[in-house]
Amino acid sequence: MNQNDIQNLLDEPACAHNDTGRKTGCARPKPGATQGGCAFDGAQIALLPIADAAHIVHGPIGCAGSSWDARGSVSSGPQLHRLGMTTDLSDVDVIMGRGEKKLFHAIRSAVERYRPQAVFVYATCVPALHGDDIEAVARDASQRWGVPVIPVDGAGFYGTKSLGNRIAGETLYRHVIGTREPAPLPAGFAAPGIQVHDVNLIGEYNIAGEFWRVAPLFDELGLRILCTLSGDARFREVQTMHRAEVNMVVCSKAMLNVARRLQQDYGAPYFEGSFYGIHDTSQALRDFASLLGDTSLSVRTELLILREAARARAALEPWRERLSGKRALIFSGGVKSWSVVSALQDLGMEVVATGTEKSTAEDRARIQELMGERTRMIDDNDQSALIATCRDSGADILIAGGRYLYAALKARLAFLDINHERDFGYAGYDGLIELARQLSLAIDSPVWQRARQQPRWLNGVTATAPALEEV
Repeated sequence: MNQNDIQNLLDEPACAHNDTGRKTGCARPKPGATQGGCAFDGAQIALLPIADAAHIVHGPIGCAGSSWDARGSVSSGPQLHRLGMTTDLSDVDVIMGRGEKKLFHAIRSAVERYRPQAVFVYATCVPALHGDDIEAVARDASQRWGVPVIPVDGAGFYGTKSLGNRIAGETLYRHVIGTREPAPLPAGFAAPGIQVHDVNLIGEYNIAGEFWRVAPLFDELGLRILCTLSGDARFREVQTMHRAEVNMVVCSKAMLNVARRLQQDYGAPYFEGSFYGIHDTSQALRDFASLLGDTSLSVRTELLILREAARARAALEPWRERLSGKRALIFSGGVKSWSVVSALQDLGMEVVATGTEKSTAEDRARIQELMGERTRMIDDNDQSALIATCRDSGADILIAGGRYLYAALKARLAFLDINHERDFGYAGYDGLIELARQLSLAIDSPVWQRARQQPRWLNGVTATAPALEEV
């Protein structure tokens, strides 16, 4: 991938900041900007949940990391995506120019041993710097074994995780999408008289299986999901994405390029939305019905929303009594910096601040829309400063990624993991009930009352450090 290709991805026309009459584009990364994830990391995150494909990291073994449960995106069938595969390049391999040969043999090993539906090959910094032609290797391997081999040119030094997501989307559009037609509708998929519509979800990763809480709503409405890119996806599903009538970009600007190109080339409109909270889930279903232009679907959608929203509010009532007025600080960045805000507001909680380290300009605008102009946004990920902000704002709980867990616990502050490593899914109406339950369990845990009490041996005594006795 050359500089022009990278710049074109940064200058995504569908982004709002390119709609002002002057092409500003996304900010180019600065030194240190990839500490939250490089372009390779972003590309792999976007494609790894394609569960029936083999994923080979071409580079040193450190780039492969730990694949088993690394991202929290779960599959209802194949588990091949959880196996870490790498060419394990050494310094001798680089010096002797053996990178392409090792990659070819790695592809052969994956195909012969696991019989995958496809093979994704990820370039990393080292082979990109010394010039391995992964596209040529992928083309030759695909012809040799008759299995699609997809080269993903997303070396880490290209830029940030968000850029890597876009590189992954561009790769799929060039090599995969449009290469197969959807299967016929299965018998009995929808009730008689209901017109079935095909849709896609772009940027949905099924973290902790949370989309499985939403999928039954689509089935009831007669919406067939051709593909969720890429949570619990299959390679053949990605191939059919061009036949969707409407696309939803789920909580993420990162793959907006895929939605835009599907609209330009196949006429499928798209919208951006979230499945966190009652309001956002209901709005997403309404947007599907509106763009599809099916009056019967709109009526069924409103009836379903009335039923599910009433059921969720009734189930949430005891939790709302415990959570109402509680103060939360969200430090996640990206789309969760605003999508989770809406869910917490549904629970009657107050969001005192939110992290924006990885957020786009559009994410920031959504935050201000939800929280008001005086909202506090935090760009710095310094843990000491973050905990100090929690104390200054009177936060009852910190909602963040797992790396902030121990800092919060040491500060005697309740904590909820919202990142991809979490064990619970929070999407949809049922997901909001689970979120309320986990928040209440974290905030009301009896450990905090004990941890915040003054130790019994200090009662009535000034807490000063004892002097060391001379020996």
